[in-house]
This record gives sequence, C-alpha cells and structure tokens, in this order.
Amino acid sequence: MDEKILRQNVRNAVIEYYRAIHGQKKKFVAGETYLNYSGRVFDEKEVVSLMDSALDFWLTAGRFAFRFETEFAKFLGMRYCLLTNSGSSANLLAVSALTSPKLGDRRLVAGDEVLTVAAAFPTTVNPIVQNNLVPVFVDIEPSTLNINAKLIEDAISPKTRAIFISHTLGNPFDLDAVMKIALKYNLFVVEDACDALGSKFEGKHVGTFGHLSTYSFFPPHHITMGEGGAVCTNDKTLKEIVMSFRDWGRDCHCTTGHDNACGKRFKMQMGGLPLGYDHKYIYSHLGYNLKVTDMQAAVGVAQLEKLPSFIIARKRNFRILYESLKEYINYFILPDTHPKAEVSWFGFPLTVKISAPFSRNDIVQYLEKNKIATRMLFSGNIIRHPSFEGVKYRVSGSLENTDYVMNNTFWVGVYPGMNDEMLQYIISVFKRFVMERT
Repeated sequence: MDEKILRQNVRNAVIEYYRAIHGQKKKFVAGETYLNYSGRVFDEKEVVSLMDSALDFWLTAGRFAFRFETEFAKFLGMRYCLLTNSGSSANLLAVSALTSPKLGDRRLVAGDEVLTVAAAFPTTVNPIVQNNLVPVFVDIEPSTLNINAKLIEDAISPKTRAIFISHTLGNPFDLDAVMKIALKYNLFVVEDACDALGSKFEGKHVGTFGHLSTYSFFPPHHITMGEGGAVCTNDKTLKEIVMSFRDWGRDCHCTTGHDNACGKRFKMQMGGLPLGYDHKYIYSHLGYNLKVTDMQAAVGVAQLEKLPSFIIARKRNFRILYESLKEYINYFILPDTHPKAEVSWFGFPLTVKISAPFSRNDIVQYLEKNKIATRMLFSGNIIRHPSFEGVKYRVSGSLENTDYVMNNTFWVGVYPGMNDEMLQYIISVFKRFVMERT
C-alpha cells in the first residue's frame, strides 16, 4: 500500500484515539479537583505530529527539529536557534560558550565573575559554578522580583565579565539599565527567558537584547516538548560555539545526517592531530551530547502554532487575578512591572507583608488544603541551600530583599488551561482566607 495512504490511516486512528481518550475535558469541581499551577495544553495536532515523527523513526534531531529552530527564531526575530534537551542544558551551553578559546581575549576563564541573583532557579546559577566562574549576587526588588538595576554597577569588579539573569516569572528585568551597563563595561549578557516566552520590552521580545538567550519547553512552560530547551543568538560565532558544546564538543558544524559541508573534511590539521584527520571527529571544546530528539521537536512544532493564543490567555488570567486581589494590597506586595514591559506571565506572585496578620505558610497551607497548587519563588536564596556549601561566590552589598522573598513570597498559576470557573474559585478562596484572618 502507498506510504501516504498508510500514514493517513494512522493519522485518522490517532485522531480518533485522541478524541476518545484525551479529548474529553474533565469537569472542574471546586474544592475537589486539584487546581495545578501549570500543565500541558494540547489537542490532536500535537499527537499527530508526534506520530508523524515516530513513523519517520529518525529519533535524533531531524526535520522537525530543524523546522522548529527556523520557526522559533523567526517568531523572536533572531538569526539562530539551537534546540537542546532542556532549559537547564540551554543555560549550561550558554555559559560554557562564553569560555570558548574561539572568543580570544573575550573568553571567560576560571575565576572570572558573573553577576546574577540568588533568588533564582538553581540551573541559572549552577552553570556559572560548573565552569569555574564566580557568581556575584546582587539583591532584587520585592515588587518586580527582578535584579535591582541600581545596584549592578556597584557590584562590578575588575574580574566581572558577564551578567546572567532571568526575567522572573516572565516579568522583564530593566533591560535599558542592564544593556547600558554591559556596553559601558564590555560585559556579555545572557538572558534566561525560560519563563518569559512572549514577554516584550519596548516592543521587542525579551531574549533578543543580550548576546545569548535561553528557553525551556518543560511541561509547565509557555509551550512544551515534554523535555526540551533552546539557545538563541544573533552572533554566528556564538551559534557555532554553542552547537559545538551541544554536539559532543566537535569542531565540525555539519548538521546531523550531513557530511563535508565545508568541503575540507579530510584537509585540516588541528591541535596535535595529523593532517587530514576526519573533521567530524575533531573536538575543539569539552562538550556533551545535549541534542533534542525529533519526536520532542514534533510536539514543539504543533505547540508553536498555539503560542500566540497561549500568551493572550496568560495575560488575561493574570489580569483577572490582579483586578480581584488588588483589594488586599494592605496584606500583600502585588507584582509590579517596568513601564516598558509587556509581560507573558509564568505565574502570579504575591509577597506577604510583615504587617499582615498571617504568614506565607498560613496562606500557602490554606490554598493547598483547598486544592490550589502553590509554588515558592524557586530557590528563594540559593546560597542558603545545602548544595552551595563550599561554593565560591561573592555577595555585593546585602541580600536583604532576597531573604525577605525567600520567607514571604509564593505564586499561583495563570496557565492557559485555567478557565473563568477556576480563576473565580481561586479568588473566592483568597477572599475567604482574608476574612477569616482579619
């Protein structure tokens, strides 16, 4: 039988399966159905795309990966996108790329400092440490939960070479200030945009300002591949370096399944190797295999089509919560944004004020008891964790606000899977809690 006919028969069966098994929406019962902070939002298109990839049986990065990289870069308005197996790996690749000898005098070397924040997800900070660099922690603003840009310049020392910070919960940090300082002191900037896909600053997508940017496609994020991430850049040299680190550290830039694109595969002499040694097996970096599979990318391709609607839904859900919860401003610090920011929110953060007649633990336990998922602001303060015992780092000034957030901040979800009934339930539980405590 013709392959096209066979594939169409399989597609039809997959669509029928999806509609029977996954397509029936479960009824939300307030107080009984656990209301998660995030989750997958998909339909038959993702399942069909995944099936198409599985039938190809290419398994490693292939046509779907290349398509996603092209379309994702176009969405952001960037030149290059390189898929990897997670957002954490994307962060590792971005920082590692800055240590490449191919950057000459600009490369980061052991002992160089990278400015960041301690109120971070661990894998924003860990790659700095793992590359024998020194994280320098700058305090944050309690309202935006982002780095306090006014403190950055005081944190710079002769060893400072880069800034690596995230747009917290999708909220853009002050890119005007950060990029101005980076230009003044000739610093690399890496934007962790893992939680900020679709957020903009002065009309431009975040992730397009720095030298490199990173993204995550883990299920809670704006789009998902299950596992997956990406590094984006406009710099051809950095793109080739990231690709090398991702692909075992090899010097060759040929894509998977292609050989000798440069026409010099057996004509090079590098390091102490003999002339003509196969360029596909010459390694210019201490790299890894951090590629994505084509099946993951196939899901991402379908998700990417939904991204604009996902962004709209996140903004809408955030706005509904904000308009209802702002009446409790005497008890909570509500999220604030930069005047030039347009936020594609990852979550809705609240910080309990010292003067409030209840603690964060009180409200969090109440919400969880009422089947509403909550999350802390990631590590709170990374240097307080067991993993940081013995790690070399520097604190610029104090981390007073970081510690305050560690003790008082939490967030709830705004993901596209939430409907009006769910949001109104969250609001009603907050209202009931405040009435009981005040």
